[in-house]
Amino acid sequence: MALRLASLSFSLLLMSGGAAAAPVLRLDIALPLAGDLVDATLAACQAQGRGAAVAVVDRGGNLVALKRADGVGPHNTLAAQRKAYTALSAKTPTRVLAERTRTEPDTANLTTLPELLLLGGGLPLMSGNEVIGGIGVAGSGGAAMDEACAARAIATHAAKLSIQTNQTN
Repeated sequence: MALRLASLSFSLLLMSGGAAAAPVLRLDIALPLAGDLVDATLAACQAQGRGAAVAVVDRGGNLVALKRADGVGPHNTLAAQRKAYTALSAKTPTRVLAERTRTEPDTANLTTLPELLLLGGGLPLMSGNEVIGGIGVAGSGGAAMDEACAARAIATHAAKLSIQTNQTN
């Protein structure tokens, strides 16, 4: 029995290329940080006398947090979520994608994907060089204002998005 188990283990080791499989550890956006980003974005818009809908998605494109200020049209909640998803998916600000679809024929087909919303106001959430989520803003009075509110919130929480990898013992 022990020999049979050892033989099976050796066969599995050979099939896996000799290296033990290990889980992949990835950073992600959790609810507390998503909530902080949404609140900071709404505060940035309100400081400009604007309301907005703000959505944050995690690295898998799943909605983590969403808030809509009073008086903001209900269609903006979906727009904010789609902008967040688009920024995450393309790893690019949605304003840049919108510009590319107008100027580069190779990217024009992005307008045919119903999940994407190619309007300014969506930014990828980065930790170092890794995209770990997306934030989308809609309804603040234009794409430039939407993006500015999100950028202010990200700047406010930059330390929370950064992960220290160098530790001193």
